[in-house]
This record gives sequence, structure tokens and C-alpha cells, in this order.
Amino acid sequence: MLRRLRQSLLLLGLTLLGACSGPSDSPSNSPYPAGQTGRSILYSAFSERPKHLDPARSYSENEYVFIGNIYEPALQYHFLKRPYQLEPLTTVAMPTVRHLDAAGREVAADSPALAFSEYELRLKPGIRYQPHPAFALRADGSPRYVPMDAAELERIERFEEFRDTGTRELTAADYAFQIRRIADPRNQSPLLGFMVDYIVGLKDLAKAIAAEAKRGERDRFIDLERFDFPGVTVVDRYTWRIRIRGKYPQFQYWLAMPFFAPVPREAERFYRQPGMAAKNFTLDWQPVGTGAYYLAENDPNRVMRLMRNPNYHDDFFPAGHAEAGRRLPMVEQVVYTLEKEDVPYWNKFLQGYYDASGVSSDSFDQAIRIGADGRPDLTPDMKRRGIQLATEARPTLSYLGFNMLDPVVGGLSERARKLRQALSIALDYEEFISIFLNGRGIAGQGPIPPGIYGYREGEGGINPVVYTWDGGQPRRRGIEEARRLLAEAGYPGGRDARTGEPLTLYFDTAASGPEAKSRLDWFRKQFARLDIQLVVRSTDYNRFQDKMSKGSEQLFEWGWNADYPDPENFLFLLYGPNRKAGAGGENAANYQNPAFDVLFTRMKEMDNGPERQRLIDEMVKIVREDAPWIFAFHPKSFGLRHGWVKNAEPNLMAHNQLKYRRVDGAARAAYQAEWNRPVWWPLFATLVLLAAAIWPAVAAYRRRLRATANA
Repeated sequence: MLRRLRQSLLLLGLTLLGACSGPSDSPSNSPYPAGQTGRSILYSAFSERPKHLDPARSYSENEYVFIGNIYEPALQYHFLKRPYQLEPLTTVAMPTVRHLDAAGREVAADSPALAFSEYELRLKPGIRYQPHPAFALRADGSPRYVPMDAAELERIERFEEFRDTGTRELTAADYAFQIRRIADPRNQSPLLGFMVDYIVGLKDLAKAIAAEAKRGERDRFIDLERFDFPGVTVVDRYTWRIRIRGKYPQFQYWLAMPFFAPVPREAERFYRQPGMAAKNFTLDWQPVGTGAYYLAENDPNRVMRLMRNPNYHDDFFPAGHAEAGRRLPMVEQVVYTLEKEDVPYWNKFLQGYYDASGVSSDSFDQAIRIGADGRPDLTPDMKRRGIQLATEARPTLSYLGFNMLDPVVGGLSERARKLRQALSIALDYEEFISIFLNGRGIAGQGPIPPGIYGYREGEGGINPVVYTWDGGQPRRRGIEEARRLLAEAGYPGGRDARTGEPLTLYFDTAASGPEAKSRLDWFRKQFARLDIQLVVRSTDYNRFQDKMSKGSEQLFEWGWNADYPDPENFLFLLYGPNRKAGAGGENAANYQNPAFDVLFTRMKEMDNGPERQRLIDEMVKIVREDAPWIFAFHPKSFGLRHGWVKNAEPNLMAHNQLKYRRVDGAARAAYQAEWNRPVWWPLFATLVLLAAAIWPAVAAYRRRLRATANA
């Protein structure tokens, strides 16, 4: 027994000694492998796996974080210029635009005979794809993995086990092929319902592909290039043309979106083989593009890792900056770790294990103080740590939507309209902004955020259904006004006047966690002000998206980040043919008002000016009255980053910002060593206390041994 006790004490001592010593370039509590601290790696996090990484299907901010840096559309937003300005990315110049009449003859841009606009783009030669097995070739030049041997595929469990990869040059045909993929109804592209009104022949192409898909296995490879499609013409290896109906000046903005990024035919052929989808070998799981990074690891339950594309083309930091002329990208890896809660993320940011962070409500007081002039600044602790703050008004709208297909809250009847108006007044978003956003937001007055053409300031910009103008500022109407509207809707005191039953509404949300609970409790209290019971139906984001696509929700909370800086990008969210249920568009409320739709079709084709502003004002007035949304708030962006992260100027339009980042790994290692110094005295105290506790037993045992020996 004595020997075992001595061994236990010795083992504990050696363990503590080992924890206190030994060579390492990382603090003992570092979550990353040894040797990475000083490298050119960006560390960030994600809270839920992206559902789509296929550019034909993706239309969510948490997905664009990845695909915006993997794929390359023809155009991009200049990293530094404000107002935001488009520039060529893979093309030699901006697109040229010709305006044509019905016979194909060129006409002036303001001609009444204008029937089509034709965009011509010319590609830079020499751009190559990231390494991918779809391009792997045998010695005879045939595809290595097409057709895929079933027995070989059975043995492959992870995508990295496709040992052979290849590449090839990007061509104009790849851009044309991706537009055809948007038409493929099997991809369920959210852009299809919108673009069929513009790209010539896209609707007919979608019908033809759908008919072909019905004649065999749904997921089999269909050669999209064999269908007649006048909307896109490949002129030569590097040149292509896109023909759209009428005049649509905003179309150039779409050419900077991942929807129009190239996808090679080889990838479609590779992934459409039998057995691939069953193993998650799809573009939604393993994308391939020409961007600065490729997805090297996709483990959505743990980590997603981007690696620098070894085939990346010539690309340099723009002029007008200290980094001007430096080759891009400058960071070799970007590691995203799964973090479902804000608090662990924030703590790891303070420890230096994440390079940047937002500012949640829980961490706001620790990070930010508001000066006497009302401007935000960092707290002294943040400044001591060398943390930097960036703020910017976001071209974003958060809203609470009503499913206009729902028999209770939906439709354009006076009864339903007044119910929605009453709720619009009752939900006090000024209070919400104060409690949950620490004042980082502006209460919404309509569908267009500040900074976007069409937004009106001051008294002329308030929503008169919900606000009055008082003392030079908007003031929300009182709860009695909301109760009056509720009674006029047929629900006096929160009960159906026809049946006497209490009114119960159902709120679908993807929010979860402790902070979400307090927010949802706030919503319940707001509805209770009108004696309405709110039932919250929480789910994960992917399930939430499924319910939205089917139109099975009643109330929901959602938002929209500007794809491009034009009012059309917000007003199209309320355009009837763009409804989500049944059409797959982004009109999540499934709102349809013929008067609004007529105005929208006129407004979207116009250049900015007084007449366009007049139409926008009419459209905003209609949706304020119909209230398909409660215009919640426009957020203000607060971002924190450590001093070793360079070139982090916010650009809220660009999706490919990672290539501009630079990391000072040595500065990060020094910070981590400074702010993660181990505190060893509790361990030594534990050792002393343990020894003190064990020693009486050891002494008693030794006395018994002596007594036995003397007997």
C-alpha cells in the first residue's frame, strides 16, 4: 500500500511538472495544433453548417462567407471605393451593353423600340480552376473518375480520398453553363423565378430540362449544353453574350453575384454519377471554382477550412492603400470552427484564438462605451489589448413577416390588413433595439434601408400607419390605437368576435440559445399587450428554410442584406411572381398586390431620377398600408478585430474579402502568450493538500508495520 501511495504522489508531481514545462509555441490552453500560432492563418467560427455551397442554389449570408471566396463571377466590388463601385474580376473590362429592337437592330438606350439589352463580356486568358478530381485525366486523356467504378466509389468515404486531381483553363462556356444550371429545376435555384422575366429563353429552357428529367432517373447527368438557349451565346473561347428583355440597368450587379460564377461541365458530370449524392459528394458539399481559396476540409460538426488556391491567377491589392501592388491572397488558410454560442466565441476572441468578433448584447458593456457625444468607443481594457473597432451602417433590413397565404394573418382583406397594422404598432422595436441591440439600430419605416436610393429621411420618410411626427422625430402610435385596429379587424380584446375564441398566432423561428429565449419572451409580451397568445415554434435554420419554401409558417422573423446598392434589390422581395412558396423566389411573405407589381415592373427598368423616386414612394405607401411585414429595424454594424489582422476595412457588398486580409502571426503569438499565462499555484496547492490528506494514512500504516515487527 505504501508503495502505491508513493507512486500516486510521484505520478501527480510528474504530471504537474510536465504541465509547467516542455517546449511549445502555443499556450497550454490553445485549441489549435502546435506550430500554427505564428503562421499566416485566419481563425473564425460558424454557428450552423451552410446548407448550400452550390452557387446556383445558395442565397444566404452564412453560405456566401464560403462560396464568395471559392467562386469568381465576372465582376466584383472595388475593395476600397465608396460609394460601392463594380470593377472587372475575371474579365478584361466591364461589360459592353448594346440595346436592340425586336429585329435585333441596335437602337438608342431610350428608344421606344428597345426590346432587348445584350451584355458582352470578355474573359482574361490563363485563369485556372482549383485542383479537383473532376479534372483528373488518365494517361490517354480520358477522365479518371468518369465513369466512376462502383467498387472504387464504395471504398471512398471522404472526399480527400479521391487521390488524383487536375485543373484546366476557365472559359466563356463555363459562365454560359452556369446560367443553364440556374434553369435546371432540379437545382431549385432561388434566382430562376426572378430571372425568367429577364434572360431570353430561360423559362423555355427550364421547361425543356424538366421534361427531360422526367424521362429517367431524376439525378442523372443531363447535358445542358444540347438545349437551344438564345439567352446566352458563346462567341469564342473567352467571349460570351447575355441577352435580356428590355432595359434592366441593375443586371450588371447580378454579374457580381455567385449565381453567375462559372461552374465547369466536368463538375456537373462528375457529381451526377450514381452513388455520389448518397456519400454527400455534390457541389453543395464540395464546390470547385477559380477563386483565391478552395474548401480543403468540410466537417460541419467541427471545422471548415479554406486553403489558398495553388492555381490562383494574377491578382493584386488595389492602388490607394499601403498594401497596393501586393499579390493576393496573403493568408494561406482560413479556419472556421463550429461555435454555437456567443459566450465561448467571445472568450476565445479575448484569448486571441479568434481574430475578429462581432459585439453581442452580452459583451457590449465589456467592449464598448458611448461617449458624451453619443459616439461609440472601445473600453480601456479593449484598448490595452490592441483591439480595434469598425462601425458601419448596414444596407440591411430585419423584419417580422406574415405569410400572406395564411387564412388568419394573410390576404388583402380589410380584416387581415387591420390585424397586421395593429401588430405593427404593438411591437415596440425602439424598445427591442435598446434591450437587445444596445441601441445599434434604426427602427424601420419601410422596406428600403438608409443609404439606398429611394430611402427618405425626416417626416416624409415615416410610416404613418405606425408613427406620427412629433418634436422633429418619429413617435410610435400608442397601444390604444393598436387595440382599436384589432377590434375593427374582428378581434376585440384579443378574441374572435364571431366565435369568442382567443386569438392564437404561431411564430416560426430558427433562433436558439439563452439570448434567443429572452428575445422570444419579449415577443410573447408584445403580443400579450393585445391579449394575443403567441406560440413559438423553434427549429434549426435548415428546417426553417424548408418550412418557408413550403409556405407552412404563419409568422416568421427574417432579414435581407443588400445584394447590390439599388432599391430594386429590396422591393423585389415583395414582388408577387417572386414568391417563395410555389415559385422558389425570395418573396418570403408570399405577398401579391397587383398595383405594387405593376409599379415594380416599371420602376426596375428605370435609371435613378425624380420619376423613379415617385414610383418608389407609391410602392412604399402600398406596402405600409398592406403591412405584409413589420418593418423591424436596420442594424448598425460593430466589428472588433485584433491588431494583427490587417486590411479589414468593411465592405458590405463584397463577398470575396478574404483575399485582401493579412495576418501578423508573430504579434498574435505574443498576444496569446501575454493573455493566456498559466496560473499554476492552484495545482501546487492541490498537490500540497493531497499530500497532507494522504500523509496521516501513510504514517498510521508505517506505525502498524513497526508494531507488527516488534511483536
